[in-house]
Amino acid sequence: MVNLITGAGETDSWYRLVMEAEQTAQRYLPEETESYLVFLLMRYQRRPDLVRRVMAMTYLRAMLSSGRVQQERLQDVGDQCLMLAGLFPGQAARRRVRVDYFVELGRGAYYRRAAGDADPDDSVYASLAQHFPDLMRVLQAIRQQRPDQHPELTVMPDTTRH
Repeated sequence: MVNLITGAGETDSWYRLVMEAEQTAQRYLPEETESYLVFLLMRYQRRPDLVRRVMAMTYLRAMLSSGRVQQERLQDVGDQCLMLAGLFPGQAARRRVRVDYFVELGRGAYYRRAAGDADPDDSVYASLAQHFPDLMRVLQAIRQQRPDQHPELTVMPDTTRH
């Protein structure tokens, strides 16, 4: 597997943050899953709107679509649920659901996304589904890091506040 971490600037900073969070959470992710998380955080940094959607409707739209569109939408649902469960668990209370709702919906979306791959058992999405609780714990550890130690966190809005 090709290592997606290039060691350049921003990517390296996010990678170090994820590695520190893995140590804090005592959860160690497979390299491919770890890399996916780094790039998800980078993508989210540029798109904070990812956590503002109604997940059940987004999932339903994904299931009503087909082909590549369905695969992309399922990935989005998994990504959004992971971000909500890990970085913004307070959103669950605001939406009157338990964090487990995001965990189950996100895992299900990643598993369905993996089913669309040529080898579902070897899919990064199957790994994301399998390791969802560990990914969530790593994101929670990132959230607990002090922002003054990690300026890259300051670009993430805290949508858990009322």
